[in-house]
Formats: sequence, structure tokens, C-alpha cells
Amino acid sequence: MVSNKNILIAQGGGPTNVINQSLVGIIRQEKKYKSKILGSINGVNGIINNRFISLNKISENDLKTIANTPGAALGSTRDKPDKKYCKEILKILENKQISKFYYIGGNDSSDSLRIISEYAKDTKYKLQCIHIPKTIDNDLVCNDHTPGFGSAAKYVAQLFSGINYDVKSLPGVYLGIVMGRHAGFLTAASSLLKKENDDGPNLIYIPESPFEMNTFLNQVKSIFNKYGRCVIAISEGIQDKNKKLISQKIIKKTEYDAHGNIQLSGTGSLGDYLSGEIKKKLKLPRVRADTLGYPQRCFLGSISEIDKKEALQIAIFASKYSNKHNSSFSAGILERKKFTVPYRTTFTANSLEMVAGKTKIMPQSFYNIKKSFVTNSFLNYALPLIGKKISKTKSII
Repeated sequence: MVSNKNILIAQGGGPTNVINQSLVGIIRQEKKYKSKILGSINGVNGIINNRFISLNKISENDLKTIANTPGAALGSTRDKPDKKYCKEILKILENKQISKFYYIGGNDSSDSLRIISEYAKDTKYKLQCIHIPKTIDNDLVCNDHTPGFGSAAKYVAQLFSGINYDVKSLPGVYLGIVMGRHAGFLTAASSLLKKENDDGPNLIYIPESPFEMNTFLNQVKSIFNKYGRCVIAISEGIQDKNKKLISQKIIKKTEYDAHGNIQLSGTGSLGDYLSGEIKKKLKLPRVRADTLGYPQRCFLGSISEIDKKEALQIAIFASKYSNKHNSSFSAGILERKKFTVPYRTTFTANSLEMVAGKTKIMPQSFYNIKKSFVTNSFLNYALPLIGKKISKTKSII
């Protein structure tokens, strides 16, 4: 049982539609334990710069509003703590007598928390570090799926469903570049509202499968010849057979973030390049490309009921678990062995070392390389995560 009741909460990485559900879940549960609750403004950066806020006096009405508001209410950061950074963090946490640190975030945030936890052990400082998972990429290991993904997947599915009707009305070729640096889960979600064989998306390209230009052009031409149109979903992180990013090959000036990741979402260059190749080599009419970018994360109206519920529940689970165990951990959603109905969620606690800095990719059973499209296994896996079934009108033409 943790005796010291001074806790700190921070949010890191890209925001989502449901990250504040997790924030509120922690606050509500820790209030029951009479904890003194602090929030760090802009993640670990806020700790370094002594930007803290008391969270105890937030009313229940305000908590409800915060929980249902997209984006990170405490603000976020892309800072990656090194040893020097961690030393400063621990010095500040010790001064404030913090014994429990909740960090809500994805791969990079979990890795930052691991570094802080290990450094705390080295310095004999008793600090329990708790990772609450969050990422629209759905790429955290030891998790069936990650809070934030369901809502982003719903947005992507709805967007491609709408694009499908647009391109049916004015035939041509459409390319949508979807977030996903290493994993194709979100791009694959573009298929979730597809009903008829000729509906878009017709082709899906993910980082897990090598991208080859001639194959791509031949598949686009084949679909266009068959249906008179083609809708394509493409991960921003598609790579060639040598694991080199296609974006890296075509961008003249490459930008990196604090974690050493190449910036992929701040430019439309990949879509422009691919649409240009289609125009030049296939001579097809009405070729258009969009880079979906930030809207995938916090788009109003795309919140999944399941995602919202799980983001809250996993935080409550983590708080209860942390009050009975002193060790650091990463809260997780136990992987389903079978994608059965009714859908059920089981929460678990994983070690930080098992999760931190690692990347989960789409299993081979979820993707048909020859067809450049998802399998029924992926559909059965992902459909429950976008919440209530969304009806789609069948074309009468």
C-alpha cells in the first residue's frame, strides 16, 4: 500500500479525443484516497519549468466537461528526457514530495517514464511511475488496442466512407495519407464502413508491407479499369523493401522531433508525389490527394463510445492497482485470443520495461499483401472499437 498521498499527473505526445477521460479517471479515484493531486502543464516540460496546478478542487461538473473535451487538458510535450533531464525532474519531484507519477501517453511517453523510473531507483528515491496508454496509432505492445485508437479509427472510417460517395459522384482517383509511422492500424481502419466490393477504399498500403511503385501503379490502373474510379488509403510511414521511408526519399529537407522521429504529418509531399506519379504514368483523370494530419486526433463527432469508456476505466483500474502495489507499471488492455461477440475488455498491469519504447505492428493475419487490402480478421478485431454500428446507405444505381 502506498502511504504517501502526493501524486502528479502529466500528459505527453499527440492528443486524442479521449485522453482527458483518463485524466479525470485518475483524479476521481485519487480523490477517494484523499490524495494531494498535482497536474504538470505540458508534460515533463512542465515539471522542469515548475508549471504545476492543483487538481483537487475541480468540481464534478467541471470534471465531466473536461472528460468530454478532446485534446490534452493539461497540455502536452514532445520532450524526451535524458539522464540530465531526469535528474532535474527527480529533484523537483523530491522537493514536492511526490511519490506517485502518472504519465498518460504513447510509446515515447512510456519510454520517458521508464527512464525516470530507472533513474529514481538508482538514486534511491521512492517513486512509483504509472503509464496510462494513449495513442491513435494503436502501436503499444502488450495491448490488444490503445485508448485513442477507436475514436481516430471511427474518424478515418467515416472520412473514407464520405470520400467513397464523393468519388462515385465525380469519378477519379483519390489518395488519403493517414497517420501511422510504423504501424498500419489506423490506415487499415479506412475499410471499416466499406459495404460493397466497389466501395472505397479499394486499396490500402501500410508500413508493414514493402511499397513498390510499379506494383502500386498496376493495382491502381486495374481498379480504375474495373470500376472507373479508385480510392486509396496510404500510411504516412510506407517503406520500401530496404525499410527506407518513401517520404524520406522524396523530401529534400528532413525534419526531426526531440525523439529522433522524422516529421511525416507536417507536409503533403507524399500525397503530391504519389498523385503526380499516377497522373504522369497512368494518365488518369481527376487525381487528388489529401494528407489527413491533425484532424484524425481530436475531430469532434468521431468519439467512439467504447473508446471513451475504456479510457476512463483503464485510469480507474491503474489508480486502484497502484494503491495496492508499490511497483511501477504500465496499465494495459489484455489481448483478445479470439474476436468474439459480445466484445469484452480486460485490464492488466505490465512492467514498464515490457512496453516502453517498443512498437506493435499489424499482424500478418490482418493484411493481404497480394490484394493490398485488409482481411476479415482485421475487420472482426477493429469493428467493435469504433463503437455503435454506423449505418451506410446502399446506392440504388
